[in-house]
Amino acid sequence: MVPAAQLGFNLQPLLEQLSQDELNEFKSLLRPLSLQDELQHIPPTEVEEADGKQLAEILTNRCPSHWVEMVTIQAFDKMNRTDLSEKAKDELRGLQNQNARTWKRHNSVQEKRSQNLNSLQPRNSGGKKKKKQFTCFYIKLHLICILQRLHKCREKMSQTQKKRRKIRKERSQVCILSSWMSLVLFVNFSSFPFLLNTQYFFFSLMNNQLCPSYPLPPITEGKQDEYRSILEEEVWQSRKKNFWPEASENIHMVTQRYETLVPSCNAKMLAGPFAQTVVLHGAAGVGKTTLAKKCMLDWTQAGQARARPAALYLSCKALSRRGPCTLAELLADSAPGPRRALPRLLARARTLLLVIDAFEELRVPAAALARDLGGDWGARRPAPVVLGGLLKRKLLPAATLLVTTRSEALGELRLMVEQPLLVEVEGLSEPERRAYLRRQLGGEAQARRAWQLMRSNAALLRLGSAPAVCWMLGACLRLPADEGDDPGRTCRTATSLLLRFLCSRFAPAPGNCPRPRPRAPLRALCLLAAEGVWAQTSLFEPRDLRRLGVREADLRPFVDRSLLQESGECAGCYRFLHLSLQHLLAAALYVLGGGEGGPGWGARGVRRLLSKEEGRRNPHLAHVGRFLFGLANEDRVRELGAAFGCPVSTELKHELLACTVRSPESGPFSSVTDTRETLCRLYESQDEPLVKEAVAQVTEVSLHLKDPTDLAHASFCLKHCERLQKLRLRVEKGVFLDDDTASGSEAQAAGSQNDEHVLPFWMDLCSVFDSNKDLVFLDISQTFLSTSSVKILCEKLSSATHNLQKVALKNVSPADAYRDFCIVFGGHETLTHLTLQGNDQDDMLPILCEILRHPKCNLQCLRLVSCSASAQQWAHLSSSLEINQSLTCLNLTANELMDESARLLCKTLRHPKCFLQRLSLENCHLTEACCKELSSALIVNQSLTHLCLAKNALGNGGVKLLCEGLSYPDCQLQTLVLWYCSIGSNGCHHLSTLLQQNSSLTHLDLGLNHIGITGLKFLCEALKKPMCNLKCLWLWGCAITPFSCEILASALGNNRSLISLDLGQNSLGYSGVKMLCNTLKLQNSSLRTLRLRIDESDPRIQKLLKEVQESDPQLTIESDKQDPNNNRPSSHDFIF
Repeated sequence: MVPAAQLGFNLQPLLEQLSQDELNEFKSLLRPLSLQDELQHIPPTEVEEADGKQLAEILTNRCPSHWVEMVTIQAFDKMNRTDLSEKAKDELRGLQNQNARTWKRHNSVQEKRSQNLNSLQPRNSGGKKKKKQFTCFYIKLHLICILQRLHKCREKMSQTQKKRRKIRKERSQVCILSSWMSLVLFVNFSSFPFLLNTQYFFFSLMNNQLCPSYPLPPITEGKQDEYRSILEEEVWQSRKKNFWPEASENIHMVTQRYETLVPSCNAKMLAGPFAQTVVLHGAAGVGKTTLAKKCMLDWTQAGQARARPAALYLSCKALSRRGPCTLAELLADSAPGPRRALPRLLARARTLLLVIDAFEELRVPAAALARDLGGDWGARRPAPVVLGGLLKRKLLPAATLLVTTRSEALGELRLMVEQPLLVEVEGLSEPERRAYLRRQLGGEAQARRAWQLMRSNAALLRLGSAPAVCWMLGACLRLPADEGDDPGRTCRTATSLLLRFLCSRFAPAPGNCPRPRPRAPLRALCLLAAEGVWAQTSLFEPRDLRRLGVREADLRPFVDRSLLQESGECAGCYRFLHLSLQHLLAAALYVLGGGEGGPGWGARGVRRLLSKEEGRRNPHLAHVGRFLFGLANEDRVRELGAAFGCPVSTELKHELLACTVRSPESGPFSSVTDTRETLCRLYESQDEPLVKEAVAQVTEVSLHLKDPTDLAHASFCLKHCERLQKLRLRVEKGVFLDDDTASGSEAQAAGSQNDEHVLPFWMDLCSVFDSNKDLVFLDISQTFLSTSSVKILCEKLSSATHNLQKVALKNVSPADAYRDFCIVFGGHETLTHLTLQGNDQDDMLPILCEILRHPKCNLQCLRLVSCSASAQQWAHLSSSLEINQSLTCLNLTANELMDESARLLCKTLRHPKCFLQRLSLENCHLTEACCKELSSALIVNQSLTHLCLAKNALGNGGVKLLCEGLSYPDCQLQTLVLWYCSIGSNGCHHLSTLLQQNSSLTHLDLGLNHIGITGLKFLCEALKKPMCNLKCLWLWGCAITPFSCEILASALGNNRSLISLDLGQNSLGYSGVKMLCNTLKLQNSSLRTLRLRIDESDPRIQKLLKEVQESDPQLTIESDKQDPNNNRPSSHDFIF
């Protein structure tokens, strides 16, 4: 956990004024007031046992500062200790005043420096005098521009009502949803009369503001009104630029789940002067920027007229191109009015909202910025570094930050900000998209057809959340269909949709002469798009055009057809209608024939674009790679060439296969992430011969289906697999109808409609059981299915001719799916391994018992985990084990067997026809009472070699009973796991006696038992004896201290059988490790694996370990970095 920034008040003296009862009450309020589990990384016992001073250190150093400030004051108020809450607030206000004085001093110094420089200026210095005059002229010109802008704003605002009525009338004919209205957060529309006069209702999740302000130095109402007039005009212009053709205002109510993410909306959070970092993230084009600007406008309306907050806007697109500057210079361009007003705004940082827009456009890696941060407000640094200081709260820590970014850049952003409040902007909801299409297409029938197309196409459904893409889809559906042209086929993927839209913009109108085909401009546009992808920018300045040799005249045809837009951020700048269109055109550069823009373009060829290394550095390349596969379809490439009259290459398919599927280092199906991306690319091609060739040699696939889109991709590709041997499947909740949560007719109808669209894809995916005769392994884990999908899967499994040998079903929903699967696998003679985990139904075990009793059952390993069953059903299973002659491994972990069921199982172990070799009864609620039955079974049974009794409270008495059975010469047990069984030194004494009697026991796990020095001494006595056959000893987390290491080192020096020793999670220190290493260096030890808890920061320990390994190269020393709360025994992998 990264330490939080310094608090605005001193927490320790406040907590020390609480009595013990009050301190306990304060602790009890911390977790209920936590919004995002701010205390989840701190053990509850650590908080409960802390005094006032310790609790202050925990909260200050290990929790987000803004949360600590809020929860402290709110807890004091709930405890009726308003005296303490007022003290905290006073200190916060004092910090604000201190910031104001700091800014005054800073500006005073700057003015003195400026005066000194002017006084030192020689009167006859011509060059410098001209420079000074030019600077003064620039400042005057800047002030004049500001005054002119203010004057124009007043004139425009006076005619607001008239203009708004005219615009509403023009736009009411055909209404199209705007992107910034898809999610309304932090907005209070009561301050906009011209908007309230519309026929729409405005809903707000913010009760006036993000953070209420406290009384601050006054600012004149006239200046505040000028400031708001500027912001209103900017927001209005932004909205007009972001509307698609025929767009109008249409406001929607957001879901309640967003309320808990905003402090001022949540009843559990206290309103106060607390700095926040709010991150709006989402896909491109869903309205994050416009929404942020709307938040600025609403922020400035909060508070009284004489104490209103201020808001400043910073664009990362512009900052990436800016040179070194100070914080004041960086913010000056965004300040409302002359620069001399900036210090007054910054001095009131508690009421300042800083909007940092388009973080993903920052060209400097966040990791590099994090190493170069500074808190000097007057230092001149690169603009991105100054921005990093704001994000890291080294600068203006009291201000509220509102950051917008695309979701793929969240990982980089998290390196800069601490505990941000994340709000996902999802764009248009499904009802909004339906309404959008209805208004755009002008009829219910056409809209229903368009919605069915989008709903049946998971990829289009996801892209359709962006209003621009939704508009492009509607535009394509309005096109006159060619004979036999199916829009469902031509708009099946993002490539086909965008390509159809692109070509249609240059198609001649019916009855008109063909338009001239802009062959050369298309190449220029593709070059511009590709350069933007590699530079990770979507904004193109005039200097970018000049560098690439692109003329503005070349871009005019695309601007006129709404493919390219003139950006309002700077004069002469352009951006594409949507980021996906830029990605498509960047990919098109690789298929345009001839010239330098052909396939393998420059040093940025296909292989580099698709490489994993480049993809990690540049998230844009993944999208371009998908469009490359989309353009591998020869029909699409020819369509592009015909529309623009340019030669195209159809050889891209072979290069794509060579760079991905055929490349040994790429490993397209080596991981879940790579598999997901590969399937997405292949689906985008819609080229079945290409897909067949790509998956021809695939033998193992791990699928993680997160949404219907993933299901569509997997079904399209994997139905062509014919050599699949292993299949791992995980289906997230929401892909199918949730039988458990769907209630009511509306929910059932919506779920059924969803299943109607996804079940055909599911049927295609399940066809892999028909086409892959060599499939031997199936793992379905963490999966949420529906009744219909379970039925389809079981039908395919039962009818297909396959040779499944190992099947694992872990945490599958619905619960009755286990019963259906057991029925299917009952007649499979090839099945040898079966895992059933997470079932909460009791109707599965009887069917499983029938499988075990079947004469053709060849099941060798059965794993039943967390299976709820009655004592009678466990008895039925025990009797089935007496009949079955194939089962050798039985794992009953986490089942409530209790002593009675365990007694019946022990009776089975004593049966002469029981062939079990490995048995796990971990966490089965066994006690000392059942150890007598187990001991008697061990005496008789001669096949059992591995026994796991971990996480059962056996105690020293239980160990004594077990040792009695293990001491018999006929007992063949080799591995005994007693991990976390409440064993002490007395239990170790019984085990030591057993090990000295030539016992068959070779592997012993005593992890997480507090054996102490005495217990270790008993074990070491056994290790010294020549009759001890122990090979592996696990003492993970057994409270072994440095004082015990001398005893252990002596035992290792005399032992000749032990090959593996686990001392992980034991604090041995330098002295303890030194004693062990000295013995291992001097003695000819048989030890081959030693596991230690190593302090990697201690160079002395590192030197010792290096010397040991040099003296004995065959010895492997492992560093134990596991969580001490790990609930799995160290020997788990060895047993199964």
